[in-house]
Amino acid sequence: MGVLALVRTRLANQSVLRYVGKRLLQALAVVFGVSLMTFSLLYALPGNAAMLILGQDATPASLKALELRLGLNQPFFERYGHWLGGVLSGHMGDSLINGQSVTSIIGQRFPVTGELVLLAFLFSICFSIPMALLAARRPRHLVDRLSTLTSMMGLSIPPFLLALVFIIVFAVKFHVFPATGYQPLSDGLWHNLKFMVLPSLTLACGLSSVYVRLLRADLSDQMLGEDYIIFARSKGVRGWQILVRHALRNSLLPLITVVALNLGVLIGGSVLIETVFALPGMGQELVTAVESRDVTVIQGIVVLLAVAVTTANLLADLLYGFLDPRIRIQGRA
Repeated sequence: MGVLALVRTRLANQSVLRYVGKRLLQALAVVFGVSLMTFSLLYALPGNAAMLILGQDATPASLKALELRLGLNQPFFERYGHWLGGVLSGHMGDSLINGQSVTSIIGQRFPVTGELVLLAFLFSICFSIPMALLAARRPRHLVDRLSTLTSMMGLSIPPFLLALVFIIVFAVKFHVFPATGYQPLSDGLWHNLKFMVLPSLTLACGLSSVYVRLLRADLSDQMLGEDYIIFARSKGVRGWQILVRHALRNSLLPLITVVALNLGVLIGGSVLIETVFALPGMGQELVTAVESRDVTVIQGIVVLLAVAVTTANLLADLLYGFLDPRIRIQGRA
């Protein structure tokens, strides 16, 4: 029996390693594809950074000299190979506009965007799970109808309009939070949070609407027809205990996948939110880099965002696979 158990354990470990290795290779392929596609699009655009740096009055000789210095005259694959080699060695290049290291630019901007995305995620989860539980506990009653109404409103109102409404109500009328600006955490937690609450809530509204509808529907389906729910009721387990301890645990599986997939929505929405609330994050830096054709900065930020989104999806995929072993079996088949 001991030998059989050891063999089964080793086979299970090999299966897990193959599953993780396959997902890692897929994630690396996605990041490589995103970097190549972004570089191709930037390479195909008319004009270059040299014209923007020197201006319209620049002479052809000065333009050619600057292009040679910046490497803009190199063929596509040569430029891409140099950039990719630098990234693999830990150097993402320098800004074509101000010469600052792309790594240092990202290091300055990433904490702002990271905090915005994290707070928006926490706000959306903290609102969605209790609201979905209350709605599923008593279907078609007041809380359920209210959750449906708020979800429809959250999905229908554009983020920029919601941001303006929040600014008018909470900043202009009641003076609860400042309208724009940013203070780092080093200035104090409250001084930092009062500038981040409105942007985070704006970004969280659309996501929480999706989460509430998804979780409420899945909870309601499980409470109506699953065998383990019927068995728990026959044992005299109370309704709230069944909902929280049994149904919610199973309903969190699809929510994990949706949360990971929506990380791209969070990061994409942060570009607009940072512009509206004047937050010095990567979204605002990306807009500035696009306007100035700063190719190295654009490429560095896009690849970093692609890595973040791909990593989140990879972790969710692995977590989903470990929580439900049938996924690993299907993926191996």
